Amino acid sequence: MELSDLRVFLAVARTRGITRAAQELHTVQSNVSARIHALEKELGAPLFRRHARGVALTHVGERLLPYAERVGRLVDEARQVVGDETDPRGPLRIGALETTAGLRLPGVLAAFAEDCPRVDLSLATGPTEQLVRDVLEFRLDGALVSGPVRQPDVVETPVFEERLVLLTARRATGLDAVLTDPRILVFRTGCSYRRRLESILEARGAVGVRCMELGTLDGILGCVAAGMGVSLLPAAVVERHTARAQVQVHDLPDGEARVRTVFVQRADAPPLPALTRFLTHAQAGDPGPPVLSAVR
Repeated sequence: MELSDLRVFLAVARTRGITRAAQELHTVQSNVSARIHALEKELGAPLFRRHARGVALTHVGERLLPYAERVGRLVDEARQVVGDETDPRGPLRIGALETTAGLRLPGVLAAFAEDCPRVDLSLATGPTEQLVRDVLEFRLDGALVSGPVRQPDVVETPVFEERLVLLTARRATGLDAVLTDPRILVFRTGCSYRRRLESILEARGAVGVRCMELGTLDGILGCVAAGMGVSLLPAAVVERHTARAQVQVHDLPDGEARVRTVFVQRADAPPLPALTRFLTHAQAGDPGPPVLSAVR
């Protein structure tokens, strides 16, 4: 079984089409078909079912898929590990909370790109739960998430600490009015700030908390400013945002406000030079703006 055949198999499985796989692999359709046919002949079973819209994995193909993915990862990791540590190269897939990506990473990414120009870095954003799952399932090499994670299969490294603040509309008379009919404006399920905000409101006697999920930071701050609900975000994010003048910022006790951002990676992952270099830059990254003054 040739590694090149497995890579073709993975491309067809990923794109669900012979033609689309050929385009992705920068080869001709007949070459992809021949590789798949040779692999099916070697295994003695069809790997794909053909249909009008492309192809779908057979039962045998579904069983082969995780092994082909594992082989591909091991080969990529081997190339990176044995490569020159003074000049890392190859792909690096990093995840981050949206607030972290917007606030902390621009300077980090610029410094990393200058330090490691041969690394092809890709960045994905999402909530903590999704990012940790992507690391565990090999979709990401590492991720910056809200800690602590307390997951035995990952190693977490502290990177920096944020101070969270509670946000209401500028015209809100006080938190008491908000607590009588609470609606929280948060990122999608799995956001660690969402769970913390729910706990903060419940500790203050709020009942029947309603939730509105939004996909962007701009959307959350805009809806807070419009009086549609309350939110919980890092103070440094609010300080830098153009909507700062339209929201009211409320301080919280340290026990509720302080949250540590950690970098997680699989516990069994090899020490990739590019990943180690990225973490070094992240730990030395932008500390953020001065702490903003809040309503007390």
